[in-house]
Amino acid sequence: MSAAAEETCDIAVVGAGPAGLAAAATAARAGLSTVLLDEQATPGGQVHRAVTRSPMAARRATLGDDYWKGEGLVAECIASGARIEHGASAWSVSREGEVAWSRGGAARLLRARHVVVATGALERPFPIPGWTLPGAMTAGAAQTLLKSSGMVGEGRVVLAGTGPLLWLLAAQYLEAGGAIAAILDTTARANWRRALPHAPSFLASRYFAKGLGLMAKVRRRVRVVGGVTWLGAEGEDRVARVAWRRGDGAVERMDADLLLLHQGVAPNINLAAAAGCAHSWDERQLCFRPELDEWLVSSVDRISIAGDGAGIGGADAAAPRGRLAALGAMLRLGAGAPGAIAAASSEARNDIHQAERGRAFLDLLFRPARQFRVPEGDTLACRCEEVSAARILEAARLGCPGPNQLKAYLRCGMGPCQGRLCGLTVSELLAEAHGTSPAGIGHYRLRPPVKPVTLAEIASMPKTEAATRAVLRG
Repeated sequence: MSAAAEETCDIAVVGAGPAGLAAAATAARAGLSTVLLDEQATPGGQVHRAVTRSPMAARRATLGDDYWKGEGLVAECIASGARIEHGASAWSVSREGEVAWSRGGAARLLRARHVVVATGALERPFPIPGWTLPGAMTAGAAQTLLKSSGMVGEGRVVLAGTGPLLWLLAAQYLEAGGAIAAILDTTARANWRRALPHAPSFLASRYFAKGLGLMAKVRRRVRVVGGVTWLGAEGEDRVARVAWRRGDGAVERMDADLLLLHQGVAPNINLAAAAGCAHSWDERQLCFRPELDEWLVSSVDRISIAGDGAGIGGADAAAPRGRLAALGAMLRLGAGAPGAIAAASSEARNDIHQAERGRAFLDLLFRPARQFRVPEGDTLACRCEEVSAARILEAARLGCPGPNQLKAYLRCGMGPCQGRLCGLTVSELLAEAHGTSPAGIGHYRLRPPVKPVTLAEIASMPKTEAATRAVLRG
């Protein structure tokens, strides 16, 4: 496609994780012209990142069987005839199905009859003192380095936080030959009481035996400190120590070279929200999630949302969600026999139900504590613009009613990440300041482009009214 080209297709899918791969394969097999856009050089998304080129191929046990399932999804998508565009950064989707994307410094426009947004999840912000120091990073980032480059952290590595990914990464690090000095577990003990009523469904899920075995394996080889109620990273120019407190006890410290933080994930809503898809607050998962119908179609009828972007359901639920979204799009476009679509959708819904067994238990058990979500004092809430929690609370006292007005006060959410890193933190900070919930405060009003683009890229767009709408519509 030339730099100034404008192209059309039946189905555009954004994101080549398990949901996007399954959606694209399902649509293409039905004879629909399908284009799959993904930022990475290879398909797989975060869950199956670099699965076709991983340097860990000779040591498959390191990353586990669930990771290598991605090979089948990629092969299925390629065999379906869907066109996969790698290195493609989608930065705008309009209500009319126009997808603006860039590659190699040039912007392009894809006009689709239906769009499936499968942008997955983002790691939840973990705004503690010192979290912006070099040497502190997310567990997901460390896992990305392991999958794509076979790299593990050197020196004294400390993992801190809560959630299944923390334990999975620990097991993968150990399998890869890495060493872990300690795991600081911030899971609140009260969470066990809240999660207990949902234990029967969790015990019947595949997560129970798998998770129990994973945690037991890690605990045999790593010091685990439970009941952590306060956490901080210390050092001058980089992380040198990790400090923590258990209950109301004294602060303890240990030397550290690398601190890996994690407290769950939240849907990546930026592209869908900028397209005008309605979102609402999910109190159980502590995030904003899109409002969808039974076919995963959003409030914008040309746009469906699949995978963890539709609400956190886990890797096993992502692929059947992608299939269901594609089947719903086929039904709307009149592609395929209604009876066959109904049968395939019934199978997809059953797969989703099976995959989501135990999800309520996990959500409640690993619910991040308030003190690790809502920072205080000089701790930065917005990293891009270096805005502290204290400054946000001061803006609220001066009359700032919500996140969108905060942009004028402090430029929060206006940096390169466009609110991906601070959105939840800012909403919860302002909600507490005004004595309400994030549902009442809302999220940033997101507008395209949701990713940084240059003026030269925008200038390379086709000079049509549709292209102008794709760039400017909020």
